[in-house]
Order: sequence, then C-alpha cells, then structure tokens
Amino acid sequence: MQTPKEILLKYWGYSSFRENQEEIIKMIINNKDTLALLPTGGGKSICYQIPSLIMDGICIVVSPLISLMKDQVEDIKSKGIKAIAITSDLDFKEVDIALTNCIFGGYKFLYISPEKLQNELVQSKISEMNVNLIAVDESHCISEWGHNFRPSYRNISLIREIHPNSPVIALTATATKDVVSDIQENLDFKKPNLVQSSFYRENLSYIVIKEQDKKRKLINILNKIHGSAIVYVKSRKDCEKISKILVENNISANYYHAGLNIDQRNKRQENWKKSKSRVMVATNAFGMGIDKPDVRLVIHFHIPSTIESYFQETGRAGRDEKESFAVLLYNSTDEKYLRDFVELHFPSVKEIKECYQNLANHFQIAVNNGGEENFDFDLSDYSEKYKTNSLRTYNILRYLEKENYLKLQNIYNNSSKIHVKMEHSELYKFQISNKYFDPYIKLLLRSYSGLFEDFVNINETLLAGRSKTNENKIIEVLKKLQELEVLDYLPKKQVTQIIYLQNRVDEKYLNLSEDKQKENKDSEIKRMNFILNYCNQNSACRTEILLSYFGEHQNFRCGKCDICRKRNKLEISDLKFTKIKKQVLIILSEESKTLIEICDLIKDFREEKIIKVINFLIENSELISEGNKIRKQT
Repeated sequence: MQTPKEILLKYWGYSSFRENQEEIIKMIINNKDTLALLPTGGGKSICYQIPSLIMDGICIVVSPLISLMKDQVEDIKSKGIKAIAITSDLDFKEVDIALTNCIFGGYKFLYISPEKLQNELVQSKISEMNVNLIAVDESHCISEWGHNFRPSYRNISLIREIHPNSPVIALTATATKDVVSDIQENLDFKKPNLVQSSFYRENLSYIVIKEQDKKRKLINILNKIHGSAIVYVKSRKDCEKISKILVENNISANYYHAGLNIDQRNKRQENWKKSKSRVMVATNAFGMGIDKPDVRLVIHFHIPSTIESYFQETGRAGRDEKESFAVLLYNSTDEKYLRDFVELHFPSVKEIKECYQNLANHFQIAVNNGGEENFDFDLSDYSEKYKTNSLRTYNILRYLEKENYLKLQNIYNNSSKIHVKMEHSELYKFQISNKYFDPYIKLLLRSYSGLFEDFVNINETLLAGRSKTNENKIIEVLKKLQELEVLDYLPKKQVTQIIYLQNRVDEKYLNLSEDKQKENKDSEIKRMNFILNYCNQNSACRTEILLSYFGEHQNFRCGKCDICRKRNKLEISDLKFTKIKKQVLIILSEESKTLIEICDLIKDFREEKIIKVINFLIENSELISEGNKIRKQT
C-alpha cells in the first residue's frame, strides 16, 4: 500500500502537505468521521482524494455546483484517475450506464449533486457500490444557521443509511461554532471530530473605504495595484455596466454571471485564468473551485450579505502567499440596500399564504391535487402577472421548500436531442416529395446513429458547420420538421421547475413554522449587523474582527489593514494606545472636555502621545471635536 506522501508526489508533484492535510487524511484512513474547516485555497480536495486512492472502493463526492463538479472531474482525469460526475446533462439511460460503471468499472470518484440523491435509481446503484468514503463539499450548506442553507443537503443522510460503515469527511471554508455543531449532527457523525486551520492570512490586507464615487475609486485602485483581480458586484446588470466602464478606461476586463450560457462562462473563465483578461467583474456565481494563485486583488463593489461569503470570496486573493489586497467599497446606499435585502428574505405569513394560493391558480391545481407533479416556472412572468417583487417571491418559494410543501429545481438540458418518428420507408417518401428538407435529413442520418430508436444528443453548431449554414438555420429546419411530425426536437435549455411534494392544501391549513422563521430572521439580522459594524468601525484591526467571528482570537494586530496602517503612523505601542484610549473614554463618559483638560487628567503618558491617540479617535469618528471641546460619539 502506498503512503499518503507517495500518492501526493505521484499525482500532484508535491513532496509535503499543507497545514492539517496529513492529519485529516490519516483520520479518514482510520475510519473517523471528520469535519475539515480549512480556509479558501487551503487544499480541501486533496483531503478526500488521497485517502480514497489508498483505500479499495469508490468515493462519493457531494458537491453543490455542476461547473465545480466538471472542473474537479477533469482535473482528476488529467492525472489518469477514473472519475465521473452525474449531472443534469445526462438522461436516464446515461445515468444508469454511468452508475453501473461505478460499480464495475474501476472508478475512484463519483461526483453528484445532493438533489440527485433522492433519485431511486441513484440510491439503488449506490447500494451496490463499494463506497470507501463519503465527501461533502461546501458542507455549511447543510446547516440552517449557515449562510447558504440548501435543504437538499439533508439528503446526504440517505447515503449514510445505505453505507453506515463508510467514513464521512465534511469540508468547508466558513463555519461558525453553531454551524460546526449542526454539520456534524446532520451528517450523523459517530463522534464529534473537527480539524481546523487558522483563518489568518499573513499576506492579505483588508481595506474598507466609504466612498460616494465608487466607480472613480475602483478605477484608481486598479490602476494603482497591478495583477489579476476579481470585482464582485450584486447583480448581473452591474456586472455588465462595471465591466464596460473598466474597458472604456483601458483596463482589461470581462464579466461573468449565471445568465451567460455555459460556453461563454467557460471561455471567459479560461481567459481570465490564463491572464488573457486581467479583471473579472462577477456576481457570486464566480470563483468557487477556481485555483488561480496569482490574484492580487479582490474588490467588493457592494457590501456582501454575510461575513461568510465575504471571507470566502476575499480568500481567492493571494493563494501564492505574495502580498495581496481585499478591498470593500461602500456608501450609505449600500447599507440601505443590505437592510432591505434582509427584509425581503423573510416574508410575512400573510405573504407566504398569498403566494401559495397564487401558485395554485397559476398552475390550475385544485385542493388535494398536484402531489409529486412538476410544473415549469418562470419567476419573471409570475412576478409580473401577480405584481410581486421577484426576490421576495423567490424567498417565499425557498421557505415553502424548507417546509416540505414544494421544491425548486433547475433543469439543465445542455444538449439538444432529436428522435425520428417516421419509419424508414415513410421518411424516404417524405424526402422525395420535400426536396428542401432532403439535404438536412441526410445530414442528420450521416451524423448520428440510433435516431429511429430513441432520443439522441445533437450539436446544432456542428451541423451548421457541416452544411455550411448558420446555427439559427439548423434550428429553424428542425422546428419545421417537428411541426411536420417527421421528428421530435428538444432544444437545449435551462428551465426552473416547481415540484409539489404533497397535494395542495387550502391556504388556511398551511402549517408554517413561524417561531423558526423569526429565529432565522433574528440570526440573519445579527449577521447583517456584524458586517455593517465591520464596515463602519474605525478603530479595531479588520483581521481581528474577522477571526473573532469564526471563534478564533489573536492578541496582536495584523499591521496591514487600513485601520492598522493608520495606527502604525502613530508610532505608539498597542499596549500604550489601548491604555490611553481607555482613559480618554472614561474621562469623556460624563461630559465633554478640552484637549488640555484631558491631558492634565492622564498622568502616566507624555502629552504628545495622548494628543496623537485623541486625534486618531477623532479622525476615525470615535470622538467628536466641537469648538474647543471634545466628546464621545453617541
């Protein structure tokens, strides 16, 4: 049997592990359920890949994003290791074949989304596999107290029921104490077992700037700090707008969001990774699983919704351990937007019941009907029809999903499919009498086999190239052939579906967890207040604040954040600064005083030091100077 270090060298070319990796790997080999809390870029995937390669059998990796699964599968396959991802691209037959190969074909890794685990075929096939490890990526998604709760993650316990003796490794870069406990409980850990690396990033400087003209400031920062950069914005519209502004100012940039098709996203991501474009302006759809070590700058153009997402996104800077910067630009409009955003996330009971009734009308579902039925759903059309806020509607649907009334599901059909309905002889007659369609039908028959038996994946771009026409023409012909009942044509698409998990009930009998909703809202408000305080405070080290959120406490300033840089200019030790500040605040707790009065009351320090500290506190809005008097900020 090869050792972990031998496998690391053989497949990854490294001779030593990063912090905690080897300890985690040994725990898994010794069959211990393990929660690995490692920072972004800390090498989480190696922690499950190496033990699985050592042990007999296959590792099931539960991952939230199709793009992330595909990237990881391609990376593993490039090392000569057999891996496969079960995604929505695959039809039933393809899924069946892929899962059968995992039983008999020597595969080492099966990547799958949590939603797929509800599928009976998937469960049946998994029961026949020799599962050596269950790896749960982005495991904070399983916790209601996490920043990105996904109810489908609760399906993972189904694998544990099928394979109770297989160890579990849960991986995340961001988890508070409550989330850590929740992850281990929901994944049925035999014993609590947490391995946590420090969140401290010595090479990363956190800078927060309150600025009304953020666009001008953004351009200035990008001109001042060179190298690859990510600019995170809150909407697709902002992506396109900010990217355009940067290009107009001679800054190489492109944008990325979930509204782009897969080919566009992949091409832009690849160009940025190869530094063909310098700046990627993106929504939070960008970045997960991307390993680009030389990102010098991550800029948030708006206040992120949570500290967790902020910390994860800033962690994409400086993975090569060279000096890098995380800059947050904000103004008072952003603060209001964030408060409104949180309110939209927690609709009232009245709004939830009203939406549930409207959905029933929209889909024409009678009371006691609709259970286990699927309905295509367009959020924009629905919101326009019922004059509702689309974000609030989305959050109502997510709430109804948590309450097990319905489920939201994105259906990706990334390959078009066709099936010829006519018999061979009937099709031949059609070709003779319809000369216009004859070359297109011949093209289809030459390009693909099995068209008469079942649906077959096709590529319109490829067909356009072979027929020396354009893709729109091919699509037009295929649609016309469908109208003429020559064939069935299923164009590639992405559609959202609502699945009713139970029969529709009368809205007055909706059983809603109001206390739980209030508890969740209070938790979200607490998170929001933390990040607003992080932005607005002007005296504490940014790194210290971030680390304290995740339960890590350090007794030294980072010396690199914007607060520390100002403090460094004072040339006063941390201990003296803290003592002087404490005395000043005590003196001003009752009434305002003049600078001379304050200096006279503090006996232990030289006047110049006291004045420096007072000026610092005034500059950072902790004290206010009015005339010749100084008072505390209220």
